[in-house]
Amino acid sequence: MLSSLFGNKSEHPLANMESAKMLLADLPANDAHKFLAEIADWMEVLAVNTEFKMDHLFAIVRLLDDAAQPHAKKLTREFFTPHEINQFQENRLWTTLNNWSRATAVAYFSVFKRYFNNDKGSSTIKVQVHLLLAHTINAYIAQLKFICARYDAIEQSVWENLAQIYKCAELQKLLDTPVSAPSISTANTTVKNQLARLLSWYGCGLNAMSPLSIHISERIVAHDCAAITLEKFYTQGDFLSFDVDQPNAPKRMSDEATSVPSMCFVSLLGMQTKLEALIKTLAKNVLPNELNLGSDYEAQLVCDVAQKLLDFLKIPPTRQSPRRNIKINLAAISSFEAVVAQLTAGLNLGGNKPLQWELVDISANGFLTILPPQGFESLRIGSLLGIQPAGMANWGAAIVRHMSRDNTGQRHIGAEVLANQIACAPLMQSGNTGGGFFEEGQLALWLYPKQESAIDEVQLFMHLDAYSDSRSLQTEVDEKSYLLIPIGLVEKGSDYDLAKFRLIKQEGSHNDESY
Repeated sequence: MLSSLFGNKSEHPLANMESAKMLLADLPANDAHKFLAEIADWMEVLAVNTEFKMDHLFAIVRLLDDAAQPHAKKLTREFFTPHEINQFQENRLWTTLNNWSRATAVAYFSVFKRYFNNDKGSSTIKVQVHLLLAHTINAYIAQLKFICARYDAIEQSVWENLAQIYKCAELQKLLDTPVSAPSISTANTTVKNQLARLLSWYGCGLNAMSPLSIHISERIVAHDCAAITLEKFYTQGDFLSFDVDQPNAPKRMSDEATSVPSMCFVSLLGMQTKLEALIKTLAKNVLPNELNLGSDYEAQLVCDVAQKLLDFLKIPPTRQSPRRNIKINLAAISSFEAVVAQLTAGLNLGGNKPLQWELVDISANGFLTILPPQGFESLRIGSLLGIQPAGMANWGAAIVRHMSRDNTGQRHIGAEVLANQIACAPLMQSGNTGGGFFEEGQLALWLYPKQESAIDEVQLFMHLDAYSDSRSLQTEVDEKSYLLIPIGLVEKGSDYDLAKFRLIKQEGSHNDESY
């Protein structure tokens, strides 16, 4: 640490701007991990520094932040990629970005705290306070993004600090002061817009989004944050509330909600209009040039995220069936390949041996379980689960829909059950004169309907990118042969396609009875 290398202020390499710039010039520009690690260390030193004048401290923190941005953006692109990356690389990226974003937020807030407490030298940054507030909020957005990417618990101090920032901006009439700076990812913004951006994005159901969707949703909200309103008075249609006297995570408004004078209210009616227009453009496979996503993503992917945001704003998520607090033991296995292997090879799976979970409550359509902190890092929103309740012979299929982590580190997993019984089904191309599988050895997971009835449709889990709207398939299940005519792709996971097909029973089936 720098504090142990230099004995007094005059020797400190960050004591003047020129030496700080020289120090930055010596950092490994071609190694983003090391660069950000060094910046994080320096930010930690600055956060506890009480010797530097406040204007110099703020200038140095901004200098380090600006220097870090290109490297942070590079690693952020690598972390929030639509392509699968190995666990080691993912952990390394997350650790670097999380440490950097946390240290940066702490450093900015330490400068703000000194100003807020009217420490000596506060007057030296009075004309820059609106910049300080906006930078601090921007740093908290980055910190929250990487916390939410791991579904970790948010420290209470984050909301308390944001409440202090709001009070300061309100008292000094800085909420609507224009702000623009290179390291702030939203150009020509205000302190109020930055706060509204953070609160509304966090309040849009991040615990039901994949890490990539969390990132894209933040970029979409940032792009249109000027359309979000943050006011001290409640109006019909307000989406969220945030109590600056008793700060906690923003809460969704409801008919039963009680307002108090210390509350702020967020309206996203303007954002809905912006989202609807964006979705229309994206549906044409066009990405607006002005939409800064931090990387190149397919228009369809961005459209899906925008649609999730719009759906969340328009239709509050509700539980479709009542939950029962009944403890049930369940065997679970994750990933498409592992589920196929379980059904075809039994327990001979080596490292993919089914996990034993205890469910804390269940419903007709899903369940909730609480997992220990370690050992479940591969689970994600959208992860496919093979499930087998204790005492049942059949395996079923579920998808992870919600994830969060409590203050003890335990993971809370909510899953939607798609089928109580599944089977492996071989897939062959229809009318392929060459015969055989369209990819040798390829199997799909056939989802039996939950209720017994005559059906003419079926859902299948398939290998990733195996589904095609223009390709009919053939399969055989329960000694019956079927033609599968594609209806549509229901969902795409990291290792599977979930698709729906129309069923046509084929002549020459082993059994002539209807399915």
